[in-house]
Amino acid sequence: NIANVHIAISEVFRFSSYYGNHMVLQKAPAKAVVWGFGQTGATVVVSLSGPHKVSAHSTAVINGIWRTTLKPVEAGGPYKLTASQSTTNSSITLTDVLFGDTWLCSGQSNMAFTVGQVINATKELALASKFPDVRIFQAALEQSDEELIDLARVEVPWSQPTAELLGGKKFSHFSAVCWLFGRYLYKTLKYPIGLVHSSWGGTPVEAWSSPRALHKCGLVNSILPVDTIMLENASAKWDSSVLWNAMIHPLLNMTITGAIWYQGEANTNYNRDKYNCTFPVMIDDWRMAFHEGSDGQTPLDFPFGFVQLSTCRENDTQDGFREIRWHQTADYGYAPNERMKNTFMAVAIDVPDDRSPWGSIHPEDKQDVAYRLVLGARAVAYGEKNVSFQGPFPTRAMLKQDFICIVFNQGINAIADDGFFEICCSEDKTCESDDKWLPVVIVKHGINYVHVSTPKCPAADITAVRYLWTDWPCKFKACPIYSSDGLLPAPPFILAITNQ
Repeated sequence: NIANVHIAISEVFRFSSYYGNHMVLQKAPAKAVVWGFGQTGATVVVSLSGPHKVSAHSTAVINGIWRTTLKPVEAGGPYKLTASQSTTNSSITLTDVLFGDTWLCSGQSNMAFTVGQVINATKELALASKFPDVRIFQAALEQSDEELIDLARVEVPWSQPTAELLGGKKFSHFSAVCWLFGRYLYKTLKYPIGLVHSSWGGTPVEAWSSPRALHKCGLVNSILPVDTIMLENASAKWDSSVLWNAMIHPLLNMTITGAIWYQGEANTNYNRDKYNCTFPVMIDDWRMAFHEGSDGQTPLDFPFGFVQLSTCRENDTQDGFREIRWHQTADYGYAPNERMKNTFMAVAIDVPDDRSPWGSIHPEDKQDVAYRLVLGARAVAYGEKNVSFQGPFPTRAMLKQDFICIVFNQGINAIADDGFFEICCSEDKTCESDDKWLPVVIVKHGINYVHVSTPKCPAADITAVRYLWTDWPCKFKACPIYSSDGLLPAPPFILAITNQ
């Protein structure tokens, strides 16, 4: 099994670290994997008792590890899960076990940002106890040079949500985005949600990636420096794969529904041009590893949602945020796409926060981000029809006599303003240099299009259009192009201009 490598096996009879009272196991039609440690050669019997009769499973302890796959269990509970070992005549019972959907939440400091740090924190924390069926678990911050089979430490064991747990130590306790995502999802699904949080501030994607994933992008094991002035709990340097080894690999035997991710800032200055490879490949690799680790119970293409980078510094076009935003989509500009199937993206470029007490790189508004992620999950992960989860995206840009017409794939709500669109004026048709891009203004907009002015440039040299191509282009929820209902912003894009 892919997860059963590089660990010092203890013969103490116990469950793996991420099983416990109050946990959520994956519901039917998938089967939950249950495993732990015991005395080699012993037999372990695992039984489930609760609202529905579930048969017992007998399994041998091999090399100090026992594991079994339960039969499918419908959403609900509570159940008691008991494991008994023959040779020591000992048993362990976990209580208040629910079955539902389990989501993994990972990334860096904007994922680690706690509910106690968000805007309206007092109100959000007061709601915690009203959602007892949204359960939380958090891995502790650990690094490892080798792949671990079990977590070295647990920060938050499986728990019902409380204000104290959700408002814990800043940047290192339970995640606001993860919690809000689960809470909003529960309001739609009406059955238990398990949230597994494993993130660390200031971390590059390379630390979360396996060596085989990095190899596919032409990267070898390396030490990556990270700018720590804007991040808490950040190391000055990161070895490749150390968080994959310690904080993801131990979870692989778990059956999960999907994952959400909020990371990218740490790669704005390190391997930036590789991110259009490293991020999609990491997703593919996690999917393969969770599928194999759970004996095929976690889907090979499990849904993966992510937050597109928000903002950092005003009036800055050189900090790498615009490039990472584009690379987060494998250079398509939207998700899902042909390279990143079964993914969904929450655009966050229109929710900047220059007054955040945690620094402008850490916006306090995590509610909008989580809500947009949930829209994506409802549409992509759960196949809910008629759920709008993507902002408008252009299908073509055409040069007319005295304007450029940009047509979108849906109805738009547009604000006529300037400074958001730029046109590439290039005699040699190359547009890499910023000095070839000239600002233009919106002169007209309709149901699904905008007209922008043409720059002072020969028509033959007008090559491409780009939109929101700076770190901090808009004020709060005031970008110029939204969906027709005004809720979802158009993401940044680059598009070639045609003559038709």
